[in-house]
Amino acid sequence: MFKEISLKNKKRFFEKKQKINRKIIFSPLLVIPLALVFISSILIKSVQREFLQSDFLNHLFTGLLGYFLAIFISYIPIERIKKYLIPFYFCSLLSLIFIYFFGISIYGAQRWLSLGIFSFQPSEVAKLSTILTLALVLERKSISSIKDLILPFLIVVIPWLLIFFQPDLGTSLVLIVLTFVMLYWSQMPIEWFLILFCCIFTSLFYLISPNLLALWIPFMGYLAYRSSQKKIIFSMFTLALHSLVIKLTPFIWEFGLKDYQKDRLVLFLDPSRDPLGGGYHLLQSKIAIGSGGLLGNGLLNGKLTNLQFIPEQHTDFIFSALGEELGFLGCILVLFLFFVLIGRLVKVSENARTHFESLIIIGIASTFLFQIIINLFMTIGLGPVTGIPLPFMSYGRTSLLINFICIGLALSTLNRSRSLRN
Repeated sequence: MFKEISLKNKKRFFEKKQKINRKIIFSPLLVIPLALVFISSILIKSVQREFLQSDFLNHLFTGLLGYFLAIFISYIPIERIKKYLIPFYFCSLLSLIFIYFFGISIYGAQRWLSLGIFSFQPSEVAKLSTILTLALVLERKSISSIKDLILPFLIVVIPWLLIFFQPDLGTSLVLIVLTFVMLYWSQMPIEWFLILFCCIFTSLFYLISPNLLALWIPFMGYLAYRSSQKKIIFSMFTLALHSLVIKLTPFIWEFGLKDYQKDRLVLFLDPSRDPLGGGYHLLQSKIAIGSGGLLGNGLLNGKLTNLQFIPEQHTDFIFSALGEELGFLGCILVLFLFFVLIGRLVKVSENARTHFESLIIIGIASTFLFQIIINLFMTIGLGPVTGIPLPFMSYGRTSLLINFICIGLALSTLNRSRSLRN
């Protein structure tokens, strides 16, 4: 599908500067994230009224740093970082392990490491390292047999387990989704994709209505039988895989999830059952968004936002502040910016000159899209509270810098594809 193209100037880590500086600086891939950072900085200021205690300056300065970091990375050909990816992957795993011994615990979750003058979230770094390493593996061999899935899954499972038991349910879900998308982009048969993806429904059916499994599991076996040349072997593998999911589901539910996570997964269906506990965030978020109406109450004028009715609103629930202060039209504008950003990333992936670059960018695009959808559903009450931030808007310096690094990788790919056309 993609043809490998040799790179010029192999002795140089950075390519010679070309006359595309303005195209980089004013590229929608950079301008849109920076605009989102400015909007969210104002919203964070509204949430935290006191200037000395507000994080809006931290968010703004981190966004500006990320902007220039993305421009810097855009001059690095992605192909030349391959030899550093495996060490980077293992370093990210070590940082995840260190959390269990030296991590900082906040609200019952141990997700941060302190390096003295600053702290960072290793799970955000692990997302990027997993995308890069998975792309490196999938580039070398297409998925044509079951054994071809072993190494990609091993690369994902190790960080997934370390992140899931922090506990960090949101980031672990992101890893699952980006893996499925990258496998599909690597030309894995669509039937295989459905069989793997449907493991999620197998787990849900076990928790909600176990009787449905009597029909569901045979259907999965039939789908596997129809989708492979080695019909019997692959159907038996599929039945064994979904049976394993059934066995692991109660274990993960009982020992893998904290009580507050179980409440969040259940109470989103009816948050009024516990309006002052697990359902409080969802109820207050929906009230805030609904009170904004069409045009909103104006920036810095949201009543629920100013009175801090929604705890930690500047992080995962920043969209509720947007809805209250800028209304329906403001939400549509922000979603349109996200739509354009994702569309640009997909286009860059399609036009990438190597399969390696294409896999990286589609992994980044799927990560952003999944986080946007889940965060939006979470704040309007259509999904459980999973702790997934809204890209470029939720406060979090590690995630914001990682997001801009991802944009820098996309710009690097775009520059190389442009130079090829020229």
